[in-house]
Amino acid sequence: MKFENILANINGFGRFQKMIIVISFIGRFTMPCHFMLNNFIGAVPSHHCDITSLDDGGFFRNLSRAERLAVSIPVKEDGSLNSCQMFAEPQYHLLLNSSNMTDLPTVPCQNGWVYDNTTFKSTLTSQWDLVCDRKEKNKATATIFFVGVMFGAITFGSLSDRFGRRIMLLVSYVSGMLMAVASAFSTSYVMFAVLRFFTGFCITGIVIVSTILSVEWVDIEHRKLVGVIDSLSWTFGNTIFAAIGYFVTDWRWLIVAVTSPLTLAIITWRWMPESARWLIANGKLEQAQMYLKKCAKMNGTEALIDTLKTETLSTIAVTEKRDRPYSYFDLIRTPNMRKLALSTGTVWFCVATAFYGISFNITGFGLNIYLTQFTYALIELPAKVSVYYLLDKIGRRRTEVGTLLMAGICLGINIVIPRDMSTVRTVVAVIGKGFSSASFATIVLYSSELYPTVIRQNGMGYNSFMARLGVAVAPLILLLDEVWKELPQVVLCSAAVLGGIVARTLPETRNRCLPETIEDIEDQS
Repeated sequence: MKFENILANINGFGRFQKMIIVISFIGRFTMPCHFMLNNFIGAVPSHHCDITSLDDGGFFRNLSRAERLAVSIPVKEDGSLNSCQMFAEPQYHLLLNSSNMTDLPTVPCQNGWVYDNTTFKSTLTSQWDLVCDRKEKNKATATIFFVGVMFGAITFGSLSDRFGRRIMLLVSYVSGMLMAVASAFSTSYVMFAVLRFFTGFCITGIVIVSTILSVEWVDIEHRKLVGVIDSLSWTFGNTIFAAIGYFVTDWRWLIVAVTSPLTLAIITWRWMPESARWLIANGKLEQAQMYLKKCAKMNGTEALIDTLKTETLSTIAVTEKRDRPYSYFDLIRTPNMRKLALSTGTVWFCVATAFYGISFNITGFGLNIYLTQFTYALIELPAKVSVYYLLDKIGRRRTEVGTLLMAGICLGINIVIPRDMSTVRTVVAVIGKGFSSASFATIVLYSSELYPTVIRQNGMGYNSFMARLGVAVAPLILLLDEVWKELPQVVLCSAAVLGGIVARTLPETRNRCLPETIEDIEDQS
């Protein structure tokens, strides 16, 4: 007997499953906000040197603000004030002839900086002066966060396969919220960087565990719907994040604001069930029976409760030794599993590299930062909705292959379009982002269906690690434009095409039962 047979009997997509989806949606809302948080908290407002040290108490004090800046700070070629240099002493002659600035002695900012607070009340940049020779530290905060996400994916994937999905979801909720709120009250840059690492480490368990819980509780027919809804939670979070960022312009309170939904997630966790598949796979038949009876009762199939006996559950095909703990080593221990892990890891890396490479490189909208964030989120909506129809029409594999190849084609087209045709390049880039977004939505559901129950979380943890590695690599790829302007596009195009080719080797999972054991994978032809 297969677990799908039991789900079919007690309704595999009733009120019970919808409750799981809603609870998961609440917890996942904070994820995209934290992933994109550095766009706002790390923003660099206009700034110039603090010139109070040049105040000699005499003539300087009688000048207007504009005149003080004119005699204190050199002007760049575009007419804007130099952000990192100031004159060693006031150059009063510039009030008469502002064009004669050659060979005037300048020094680095001596007394800090003055920031424009029009858009942001406070950012990491203005808090710890992460500008000029310290600007690398500002960029490093995003990298530090994603390194935490990488290692968190590996850790939570393993722990949830060993100790259960439900308890590790709570651990991720609580620890993620504590670390995020603590980072908002950091008193130094080093303290913030450390806490930001652990925030990424802890909250990544939310997306990994909740995705698996949702997929393991729904029937075959509705798996694609759950996958698309989970993906749309990111689009929804990114859209709302733009509004939150607009109204909350202090970086500390912005972190608190986007983390606060986890409070509701912790409260609703009490109604989140453990995965019956995981319980059966680990020989905990009584607990599995309890949750299945709850499912049947909530879905209005009480008449079938008496058929959910432990003897019946024990006949479900789980032939692996149940008391053996599984680890990441099991991903490479057998030939077919090894091939599957290599293929999915490569696809996840390519998908993430292409998606974030395109996202970081879209320019030309001419919108402010909030409208840009909102627009980027809306771009994903039609792409992900189309995935819902494609997954069953042409299958998971063809959808993944097609979206990756189309993203690669868009990147390839931008290589040959002249750079002065910025509008056309932007439109093509936006279309490419839509295809890459669709490929991301597909691979999450696709991978969860490919891995067997006994190591599904380990598999998703490993895949998430590979994706975050792609995220970390994407900004470095964009720096290759110093070698050749089109080289980043060539590399991203190659990554998307490689991902599509590798995805072609994966088995189709449309309308098929989820594999339960490693033997199920090894028995596949």
